[in-house]
Amino acid sequence: MGASAPITERRYVVPFALVTSLFFLWAIGVNLNDILIQHLKKAFGLTDFQSSLIQSAFFGGYFLAALPAGWLMQRLGYKRGILTGLLICATGAFLFIPAASIRVYGFFLFALFLMACGQSFLEVAANPYVITLGPAESSERRLNLAQSFNAMGAVMIALLGSRFILSGIEHAPAELTAMTQEQLLKYSVSEANMVKTPYLVITGIFLFVALLIFLTKLPEIKETGGTESVASDVKLSGTLAFGHLIKGVVAQFFYVGAQVGVASFIIRFAEYTLSGTHEKAAARYLQAHLAGFMIGRFAGSAIMQKVPAPRLLSLFAGGSLVCLLVVLLASGQAPIWAIVLIGLFHSIMFPTIFALSLKNLGSYTKLGSSLLVMSIIGGAIVPAIMGRISDAWNIQRAFVVPLICHGYVFYFAMRGYRPSVVAPASEVQ
Repeated sequence: MGASAPITERRYVVPFALVTSLFFLWAIGVNLNDILIQHLKKAFGLTDFQSSLIQSAFFGGYFLAALPAGWLMQRLGYKRGILTGLLICATGAFLFIPAASIRVYGFFLFALFLMACGQSFLEVAANPYVITLGPAESSERRLNLAQSFNAMGAVMIALLGSRFILSGIEHAPAELTAMTQEQLLKYSVSEANMVKTPYLVITGIFLFVALLIFLTKLPEIKETGGTESVASDVKLSGTLAFGHLIKGVVAQFFYVGAQVGVASFIIRFAEYTLSGTHEKAAARYLQAHLAGFMIGRFAGSAIMQKVPAPRLLSLFAGGSLVCLLVVLLASGQAPIWAIVLIGLFHSIMFPTIFALSLKNLGSYTKLGSSLLVMSIIGGAIVPAIMGRISDAWNIQRAFVVPLICHGYVFYFAMRGYRPSVVAPASEVQ
């Protein structure tokens, strides 16, 4: 795997650092959703399925924006694509303020959808850009290192979100029934308004980073060896020749679905498993899950100097399968700590699947990146299925869905990642 290859080249240190900051940034949208599910479920009196639509709206935006983002990147380059994404993110975050004022759940979903469209642009640009900023031999390590800052952001966002969005005020169904209309309205308004200040700050952060990117000169790296004409010859149908890419898209769909599904319902699962646990206490298990995720990202990048990326991916996928069996079959404290441990095993999966899937794509790299970002739609579908199962039976049974998802990830790590087609030598990054 070329473990001795440097993580990047000296001329790319500044661009690598700046683009890596984007990985930290988009943790805001993804990881606040886990808090919003609990918060808006309470504020609007939603079922588990209805609250899971937060993830459906968010990752639906990722799916629909991914191909347009890839095509735009082909024509305008990475920098303009990143700026476009940041401005769309800022617009979506700002819409939370009027959504909270009128207290319409659908408006919240639209704001999340728009914010996700912007983050899709950032994902399509940043992941392949980081891969190209250095030797091909260290691309998996480089992307895992960059994604480690996304995990760091996830931990911070979970802490801040539970502090500033979750009010800690919960009422039993009997208490809500006993309230007058005026009391219910006051409670709903108070809960909805909790998101206003955090999302106004988030809007400012996106705009500030957009200004930094605008003022900084980023090298525009051409995967095609510098010929502009090749970009127009790249067709979506051509990606079908790369079997490992298609399998990677499927693996990413299942992984993201499992990751989002598990994280979405940790608070709900803790309240179900540990009777009498309140939302702020239950949120600590989400924070521990994400802390393991962060530790695994940094450790995984270091371990890949010695252990090939596919082998490490198979070990982590196997660990996730074992943990999910504990979640499904055990009782008491064991299942909740198994969910916490899954965060560690999830850590390297997204960047490793991404990097392995883009191997040898040459001029198809940006388009392949778009397909991999489109596969994030798994994060919209799997939580909704889990929500349905939870409403029909219970939240514990719902974890059979991520178990199935990780079965395919394990297959990809063992066999599916192997490239069967190599792009022409002039096109390989």
